[in-house]
This record gives sequence, structure tokens and C-alpha cells, in this order.
Amino acid sequence: MIDIRNFSFAYKTTRVFDNINLQLQKGSIYGLLGENGVGKTTLLKVISGLLRPSAGSCKVDEFISFDRQPEFLQNIFLLPDEVPLPDSATPENFFADLAPFYPKQDAELLRHLTQELKVDSSRKFKEMSFGQQKKSLLACALALNTDYLLLDEPTNGLDIPSKADFRRILTERVGTDQTIVISTHQVKDVENLIDPIIIISNNSVLLDASVEKITDKLFFEYGALQRPDALYSEMMPGGYLNVLVNNGMGESQLNIEALFNAVLRNSAMIKNIFE
Repeated sequence: MIDIRNFSFAYKTTRVFDNINLQLQKGSIYGLLGENGVGKTTLLKVISGLLRPSAGSCKVDEFISFDRQPEFLQNIFLLPDEVPLPDSATPENFFADLAPFYPKQDAELLRHLTQELKVDSSRKFKEMSFGQQKKSLLACALALNTDYLLLDEPTNGLDIPSKADFRRILTERVGTDQTIVISTHQVKDVENLIDPIIIISNNSVLLDASVEKITDKLFFEYGALQRPDALYSEMMPGGYLNVLVNNGMGESQLNIEALFNAVLRNSAMIKNIFE
């Protein structure tokens, strides 16, 4: 479990987080959502032990992240949005350099994933498009088989078919003991993949809930009219998408972009609804 308690962080005089608490359980694909610059990458770096909290603590299982003990490091991997790659590197030798540090790594899984993602693992990164590089690095990260995998903006640079491949491959991880955290501002790319959902903004956590809880508390209505009591409304062909407080309306289909906008525009009300 990732256990973040009374956590604050600042870059010099810039406050990024102020006394937040989060617990991320094993075996789920978490969506860490927020606008650019709100601290998503910072939070991933704290979890992986690259940054020290200004106050409070961050523990992964029994380990304090910033202590970066070998037993901790071999079970967590952070894939940044951009990775500096040597000109001569290929996915195969990139993975081979990492493999000795990760005892559960699986070279056969790497071969399977690169085939699924339609990339040549023996080809040099410098000869690949940015999207091919991203897919190759994702395959390497998954094949390390760490208990915790942190992905920062993993769909940046991917075309539409590649985004579908990305979602399909991560869906295959559902039901395992691996915890995956996907940090992104491109919320549509991870729809129907992430559960639970965490939305951060203004130094705090605005929402931390499962999809089941979200659809229990909120109702996503597709109708002819814009509802005046909606937390968020968006015009669509043939009518409006309204996000409403679910007062016995039953089940509805989550729309993650509408949820994101509703949370950002009504943060205080959302916190009250979910407390």
C-alpha cells in the first residue's frame, strides 16, 4: 500500500501540496488527474523516493520512500514523460541494463508486449518516432514486473490506435497484485481503464473515490435540456450532458471529462458530497 499522511511539499516559496492524505491499495489502476502544473509529477517523484516531503510522510508498504532502500527500489518503477536515451540504445539493451536491479523482471514478457504494441525491440530508439519510443519504454516498464508502476503522461505522443493498444494492455493487468498509477491531464485517454480516480488541484486532493462511489453520488444525464441544478453541463449533438447530484436517480455511465470539469468547478461542494 502507498500511504501518504499529512503530506506537504513546496519548491522554495511555491506551495504544491498542503497537508494531504492518500492511501492507494494494491491491485488497482489509479488515475491521478489534474491540470498541467498542479503537482502530479511531483507526487510521483515523492512516492518513488526522488523528493522528500516538506512535512508528513510517504511510505510504500513498510518503507519510507525517501530512504530509497534496495528492497524498496526493486519493487517500484517510475516511467517519466520524457526519458533521455543514448543514441545507440535499443529497447532490448535498455531493458537488459535495468533487469539486474529488478528480480521479478521477465524478458519473455518484454518480447510479448513489444509485439502487441507493434514495435521492434532490436531497433535503436533514435530511429523510432516519439510514439514508438513511448510504446517501447512502456513495454520495458511493464516487463520489470514491479509491485508498483508509476506512469507519467504515458499517452503523450501516441496516435489513436496506439492509445487503444495501451488501454488494452493495461486492462490485462487488472486483477493482478500490481498497483499502477497513471498521471495525466488527458483524461479521455484513460477512460474505462482507471479505478479509483484521484483529482488534484489547488494544493489539495479534490476527489479520491472508486468509479462505483462516483456513480453512486453523481448522475451523468444525457438529455434535451440544460439543467439549472447541474454541477456541470456541456452541449452535445441533440442536447446536453449534465452532471447532477444523484438523489435516487439510479445508475449512470461515468463520463470522465465531465467529472473532471464538475470537480474543478465545484470543489467545495464535491468534497461535501463525498465526505
